[in-house]
Amino acid sequence: MIRLGVPSKGRLMEKTFDWFGQRGLTLRRTGSDRDYAAEVAGVAGLELNLVSAGEVPRALADGRLHLGVTGSDLVREKLAGWEQVVRELAPMGFGGADLVIAVPKLWVDVETLDDLDAAAAAFRRTHGHRLRIATKYHRLVREFLRDEGVADYQLIDSQGATEGTVKAETAEAIADITSTGETLRANGLKVLPGGLIHSSQATLFKSRRAEWSDADRALLQELTARLGL
Repeated sequence: MIRLGVPSKGRLMEKTFDWFGQRGLTLRRTGSDRDYAAEVAGVAGLELNLVSAGEVPRALADGRLHLGVTGSDLVREKLAGWEQVVRELAPMGFGGADLVIAVPKLWVDVETLDDLDAAAAAFRRTHGHRLRIATKYHRLVREFLRDEGVADYQLIDSQGATEGTVKAETAEAIADITSTGETLRANGLKVLPGGLIHSSQATLFKSRRAEWSDADRALLQELTARLGL
């Protein structure tokens, strides 16, 4: 039995259903909107699980799901060494958003990541503590800034609206997901050129840690052929 996990609600679920439907596989709920009963019509051996998008990476890593649909950003953030844990089968072309570094528009002298590094060093000298960057994506941001040579900062966890932390004076800069940039601009922020960390989209992943029987592998081969992968 292959267990396929897809987002359990909202536009992401609807677009996932549409994506499979356009390729000849009908995914549907079998109960009310308040339960998570669902099925793939007419495919024996394939079990559909409705799961929150944020839970899919862990379920793939734990082997509870064989296949799963979630944002590529979530897999990279939640799974260390993600390429050894899961394999990308197909970018799905929806749910797109960019994880970016944004700073106040008033920082007219900060236009590059090198400028941000210099500003962070000056901030520490002036204030005696490191410049704060609010984010929900600690792993991705830390690895990106390390590779870009930016130091003298600290990441603070954002549980709410990350773009509001600068106005609230709980952070000096942010790293957050944006699709249009409108919310950032409305909060007096600008995206740094070169500050794109990851362009995310909904992606179908295969678990490398789930148990795959010979029957499962045969069904996967059939599915990938039907999906045109």
